[in-house]
This record gives sequence, C-alpha cells and structure tokens, in this order.
Amino acid sequence: MNKRGSLYLVPSTLGEGEPGKVLPEPVIETIRALDSFIAEEARSARAFLRRVGLDRPLDEVRIDVLNEHTDRRELPRLLEPALEGRRVGLLSEAGYPAVADPGSDLIALAHQHGVPVMPLVGPCSLVLALAASGLNGQRFCAHGYLPVETRARATRIRELEARSRSDGSAQLFIEAPYRNNQLLAALLETCAADTQLCIATELTQPTESVRTLPVGAWKASAPDLNRRPTVFVLQARARAQVSASAEKRPGAPAPRRLRRRSAVRNARSGSRAP
Repeated sequence: MNKRGSLYLVPSTLGEGEPGKVLPEPVIETIRALDSFIAEEARSARAFLRRVGLDRPLDEVRIDVLNEHTDRRELPRLLEPALEGRRVGLLSEAGYPAVADPGSDLIALAHQHGVPVMPLVGPCSLVLALAASGLNGQRFCAHGYLPVETRARATRIRELEARSRSDGSAQLFIEAPYRNNQLLAALLETCAADTQLCIATELTQPTESVRTLPVGAWKASAPDLNRRPTVFVLQARARAQVSASAEKRPGAPAPRRLRRRSAVRNARSGSRAP
C-alpha cells in the first residue's frame, strides 16, 4: 500500500498584497514545497503562487479546480494525488479554505481515507471581523450568504436578529462585494435601531475599516461598500437588557411590578403611597 500524503489547507491573502505581510515565513516555505494544488479557479491560484515565489515554472504545477459547480463524484479524483503519497494544497480564493468557501466535502473524504489534514496559519475574514467587533465571541454563528431576493432576505435578517436576541449570539454573514450596499440597506431597514452591527471592510488591507454601531447610528452615516469585501456581524439586544436599561434611566418611572410591591407594603403598614 502506498504511504498516504497530506492535504494542506492553504490560506490566501484577503487582497492582492504581498503574502509575507499576512502569512508567516514558515507557512510560505511550506506552500512552496507542496506538490500540487486544488483551487476554486486556476488562474487566480497561479497569481497567488507567483506572489508566494514558487520555485518552479507555474505551467508545470498541477492545479485542479474545486468550486460550487464541482460534482461530488469528482472528489475522489481530486484526492488521488494525496492517496498516492503527494502533498496537496487546498487553496482558498481569499482567506481560509472551507470556511465560507468550498472544500469541506473534500476534507471529509480525506479523513475517511486516512489522509492527514494539515491546517496552515493564515487570515480568515470571519474570525478577524468577529474578534474586532466587540460582539459575542463566545457564542456566534456564521451563515455565508443571505438570500438575494428582497423579501426572502428581509425574512432571513429578521430570523437572525430574533435568534441573536434570544440567545445573545453574534450572527456573521457576507455578500458578493458588488451587492454590499443592497444588503446594508436591507439591514438598516429591517433591524431594530438598538441592534448592534459591525461592518468589517477590506480586512488586512491598507484601506481596512472595522466599526460597530447601533443600526440607528448607521442610518445617519451609512458607508459606501460597493465592491469592497466586507463581513457583517449582527447582535441584537435581549429584551431583558432593554428593560433593565429603561429601569436605570434617571427619572424613569418604576416598573409596574415594583410599583405593585410598594403598594402592598404601604397597605400592610397602614400608610398611603405618595
């Protein structure tokens, strides 16, 4: 039996900058030593490998394609080089493989066949956005893309907001950059004014921007996100939080249950409430 190779998870830069600015040198050295690659698109994969400084001609490098159009029946063929003992890199178009990207089915197949899966260190836009958002990093859920159709998208946003309000979780999602403004408009129209929304744009790039504000505040200064890669993180305030905040406001009337208790105590003591 041939010795199994390995399937390496190869992170890519989130933009077209130099890999050395976001990838550790040992990771770059590992990428250069891989035998072949699996990528969403061969042309962009070659462009990344050129920036990495691959030490052999790119036209001699095997690059298989795995994207949303790939038939699952093709997966065994894609895994063949690793089964034959070679080191194969699963390369993301941008960011981290299999996280809001294709690849998880191939990774599952590798596990089934005893092929070691080796995750390399590198940027993941969802993790970076969540960490920088100030929202709940202990309980969160990533959803990929929301529906494009207006009514279905609004329904989905309400569902995510309700889930966040119920369990305090942060809800992450993305959109094709050229539809970012439409998604932002839908969020501002659909969500409650006090729902927190983080907009994390062009992460790791010189134009990076990460800011978390209530939806009501974003309405007054909505940014132009057209064709700017963005991660959205939403977290609704629980109703209990809203009630507690109202109780703490100076001059706010006491909640009904407290007024009722006060009346009972006054009646028992023979006094009248002022």
